[in-house]
Amino acid sequence: QVQLVESGGGLVQPGGSLRLSCAASGSIFRINVLGWYRQAPGQRELVAAISNDGRTTYTDSVRGRFTISRDTAGNTVYLQMNSLKPEDTAVYYCNLNQYATNYWGQGTQVTVSS
Repeated sequence: QVQLVESGGGLVQPGGSLRLSCAASGSIFRINVLGWYRQAPGQRELVAAISNDGRTTYTDSVRGRFTISRDTAGNTVYLQMNSLKPEDTAVYYCNLNQYATNYWGQGTQVTVSS
């Protein structure tokens, strides 16, 4: 069993910054991918992901503004979000993918508004 606990969402003005954290626990295998998805009204989309060996991927709309990282133990993932825009408003979900199985956090709301 896997648990993902997120923190760090909130309300921020356009141009501001937020940092999301997600701690994974339970049956974590060495080979995995940790990532962040977001969902506004509509489909859930991948924001960024990082593999156990440090490879990263970003959706085009956040590249250069967001940075994903994970701690040295490998089980906590962070999303540093800078230069936030109103269109970044969404519920952000932490995701762990290992051996083709997806696990999800409960979601944290990010609202970018003046």
